[in-house]
Amino acid sequence: MSHNTFGHLFRVTTWGESHGPALGCVVDGCPPGIRFRLADIQADLDRRRPGQSRFVTQRQEPDAVKILSGVLPDEADPDTLVTTGTPISMMIENVDQRSKDYGEIVRQYRPGHADYTYQTKYGIRDHRGGGRSSARETAARVAAGALARRVVPGLVVRGALVAMGEKAVDRANWDWDFVDDAENPFFTPDRASVPVFADYLDGIRKAGSSVGAVIEIVAEGVPAGLGAPIYGKLDQDIASLLMSINAVKGVEIGNGFEAARITGEENADEMRMGNDGAPLFLSNKAGGILGGISTGQPVVARFAVKPTSSILTKRQSIDRDGNDVQVRTKGRHDPCVGIRAVPIGEAMVACAIADHYLRHRGQTGRG
Repeated sequence: MSHNTFGHLFRVTTWGESHGPALGCVVDGCPPGIRFRLADIQADLDRRRPGQSRFVTQRQEPDAVKILSGVLPDEADPDTLVTTGTPISMMIENVDQRSKDYGEIVRQYRPGHADYTYQTKYGIRDHRGGGRSSARETAARVAAGALARRVVPGLVVRGALVAMGEKAVDRANWDWDFVDDAENPFFTPDRASVPVFADYLDGIRKAGSSVGAVIEIVAEGVPAGLGAPIYGKLDQDIASLLMSINAVKGVEIGNGFEAARITGEENADEMRMGNDGAPLFLSNKAGGILGGISTGQPVVARFAVKPTSSILTKRQSIDRDGNDVQVRTKGRHDPCVGIRAVPIGEAMVACAIADHYLRHRGQTGRG
């Protein structure tokens, strides 16, 4: 299987399967001299980790990351690691696989899943949790994204769940500090939405079904000038990386599809000269990117995550022998996989921006 690497200068290769002994990534092109602590990487992985509430899969994985190469301990502080500029290899062991849960679908294709297409393309597939197509693979991306956040000075990337099925947050209540609150199992920025989402998802979960979600990512501290006008657009690469996340079916930048429903006067981000001598944008409908190049405003992207395909409700399908079957997937699955997609989306946006930052620095000598 090819195409396991993304990025140009900040290059990430992920490896491993859902029910294999381990998974991980190799980050190539991370500049030397980046300082971080292992706890910094682990903190992001803990946000994605399964089993933290009744609203996500109950698979119990500590997701403890091990760094195998590419760093040295800081001479003054051994708890601080310093990148050497060589490939950084990270590994996360799988400790709570239950492969027997998938015994009934060895020869069956789950509707809405990649079972049929994998079998058609490769002539073989790993039915245990989806193998390479499992969302378990995204733990490695989050580890890489934790490094990417530190490549661009002053970069802050945050995400939030803004809609779940038919329910949406009230943007008037937006509070970034609440997104990672211990009493918030949904990464929602709206405190009032927690009981609404909880009641809604409890009904979905008890019915053995699933539901989708919309995630919004905001990157602040992005320097103006990142990206290129034609085939190296910043928004192009952000969209590509977000679309690579399991179960993502749509991406928009800025006001996205809303731009098709308004006039040019409404859509244009007007400008004035600020008191500090820098341009001042009066709005940000472009999502911080114009002509594929960052404006210096916050970069805003949203992506839609489909409902989890592995559900308890029986659905019509076929098996490898061409027989009509009824498929019911046992096991531990997210009733809304979009919840844990928040830190994954942050990681992919951070990787895209870090890659463009290094490309910009290499081309212009500025960064």
